[in-house]
Amino acid sequence: MNHVATQGAYGVLTEPDTLRMQRLLPGPIERVWAYLTESDLRRQWLASGVMEMKAGAPFTLTWRNDELTDPPGHRPPGFSAEHSMECHILAVDPPRRLVFAFGPHGEVTFTLEPQGKDVMLTLTHRRVPNHDTLLKVSAGWHSHLDVLTARIRGDRPRPFWDDMSRLRQEYESRLPA
Repeated sequence: MNHVATQGAYGVLTEPDTLRMQRLLPGPIERVWAYLTESDLRRQWLASGVMEMKAGAPFTLTWRNDELTDPPGHRPPGFSAEHSMECHILAVDPPRRLVFAFGPHGEVTFTLEPQGKDVMLTLTHRRVPNHDTLLKVSAGWHSHLDVLTARIRGDRPRPFWDDMSRLRQEYESRLPA
């Protein structure tokens, strides 16, 4: 993915603790849904973890961000090669809406809306607990969604860690405390 493609993809605050991002992806909606819900596809852009598609079901997300892109880029200090977080499904309406508790860091909603042959993916991260976490999830979601966009389009994603580090700095100026 090139830098121009990500310029309009920045997250926006809809409330002080709520971030929203959108991506227009090639359809069909069932394919995009599979990238959100199937562990083998999700691990290619975000994190692995089998999800039982019912409200209340627990699941574990396991990130291995060094494996998302080749090359992975330079991993910043404080980030490990693998990280896991316990989550649970809050609501599910296949193939249009998935809501889950994002560990102690709030709640994430993915909404999919067909737009012709494409699908508008809207990610909403609610109840972000503090500004530092907001900066981390903003840069993280932006980077992960850029990888997803590249994967679905059949493009080669840019080095994950380098983009995430750059985006963290950009979000610091876009979302001042």
